[in-house]
Amino acid sequence: ILFKDALIVTMNQHMEVLQGDLLVEGNRIKAIGQVDAKAQRVIDAREKVLIPGLIQAHVHLCQTIFRGQADDLELLDWLNTRILPLESAHDPESIYISALLGIGEMFQCGTTAIIDMESVHHTEAAFQAILESGIRAVSGKCMIDRGERVPASLMEKTDDSLQESVDLLERWHGSGNGRLHYAFTPRFAISCSESLLVEVRNLASKYGVRIHTHASENRNEVALIRAERKMDNVAYLNHLGLTGSNLVL
Repeated sequence: ILFKDALIVTMNQHMEVLQGDLLVEGNRIKAIGQVDAKAQRVIDAREKVLIPGLIQAHVHLCQTIFRGQADDLELLDWLNTRILPLESAHDPESIYISALLGIGEMFQCGTTAIIDMESVHHTEAAFQAILESGIRAVSGKCMIDRGERVPASLMEKTDDSLQESVDLLERWHGSGNGRLHYAFTPRFAISCSESLLVEVRNLASKYGVRIHTHASENRNEVALIRAERKMDNVAYLNHLGLTGSNLVL
């Protein structure tokens, strides 16, 4: 594919912005500048900007088909009365379709890499959609082992949640020529026991992977964590040793 006469924002070490051509062979950029080469497909990019793919730093592909439901609710009511019950109703096919739809929407907006949190179950179906689509992703199985309002079908035993996460990591991490990276994804401190969070810290360090979780999404959550754990969200995660360069918060 040859892109002709684009304004090319390289994002290279020198942050160069060039007016010219860009040649792609296979899945690699072969040449940038004034390119004299034949190509199977030529795209006239005059008066257009060519940039690297955008990065969506937090998404739930499993929630794509829930969009617009209960957008008038406060966070914890939204989660407990709508989103978690809907997630508990997923099967592998609906997870797969939801993931493909979300990925397709992001491709249309120029997004080519995501940091994703899946639901508790059927994570492999989402991984399959990620690999088939061609998107680059950091993703993992949601982890929940506590909470009074969590649907029974999403409530896990701590050891089972950890073991399934490790099994998924060992099977899928690095798949798609490195496009899929596994992350441990405890939902948030409200729905995760301290023992689970501590073991997530240990396992992420052992395997050299990221941790992806929520914190401080609204005032009620902050107040609840402060009451339960006697400190604020991020301070609590830091107290457990989860904060570091591998944490996506």
